[in-house]
Amino acid sequence: MSFTILTDTSANLPTSLLKEHDISVIPYHYFIGDKPYSCLDTEGFDGKKFYKAMRLGADIKTSAINFQSYIDFFEQYLKQGQDILFISMSSGISSSYSCSEMAKKELSEKYPDREILLVDTLGASLGEGIFALKAAEYRDAGFSIQKTHRKLEKEKACMYQVFTVDDLMYLKKTGRLTGSAAIIGNMLQVKPILKGNENGEIVNFSKVIGRKRAIDALAQRYNMLVKNPEEQIVGIAHADCEEDAQYLIEQLNAKKPPREILSVVYEPVTGSHVGPGTLALFFLGDNTVRFR
Repeated sequence: MSFTILTDTSANLPTSLLKEHDISVIPYHYFIGDKPYSCLDTEGFDGKKFYKAMRLGADIKTSAINFQSYIDFFEQYLKQGQDILFISMSSGISSSYSCSEMAKKELSEKYPDREILLVDTLGASLGEGIFALKAAEYRDAGFSIQKTHRKLEKEKACMYQVFTVDDLMYLKKTGRLTGSAAIIGNMLQVKPILKGNENGEIVNFSKVIGRKRAIDALAQRYNMLVKNPEEQIVGIAHADCEEDAQYLIEQLNAKKPPREILSVVYEPVTGSHVGPGTLALFFLGDNTVRFR
């Protein structure tokens, strides 16, 4: 029996891929001033305009997906007799996952014959979206919802998420940076290298001088930690720095080219937390990679 794959807009998947793989999304919301927005169509999102506004000082706020929103989202599929596999943003950076757990508990009592399985990816952007694509691959190969869930739960420990930002101000302002981190001096062109840790939290673990060296550092982590690149989709997300993303793609293809590279503009909710100029890389290593 097949099942429905759901995720949220933090997964950062192009609209065409969502349609191709029959994946539905629940939106995160953001606010510019007092006006609310959501971004269900990432391919129609004007990243240049959005990140230019941020650079000019636009005040962007975001909100978690609440309990009732999950109830409404899940129930439309349960009413149709469908089982649900939900791929979520990391619980380490958002309270949304706990709201999805509460919704699952209530709906499981109301629909006892339906399966509702959740995956806390401990990731965001394509660190989440790649697992939604893998879920579709497994479903289409005939795997049960239970087997697909088990595979994703095992594989999420292998997702390495590494990125650099132009300014740590955005992560600090929204409380997304875990632990103490020294103030990065923009005048000195000191660039932080950050990652998602084993708890799905963002940590600053290194720094280099200069933007190009920061991008090279991402490629070096890939060359050191990637496993079986020829079998995987590797993800790149950028916040209005297309040339840097293209340079990173060249570096990845130089030594260990992956099966496919999916490059996207950061959707506005996650992008507002990391800030303009962010460049992120997502790939699979071994099951200790999040500690490295």
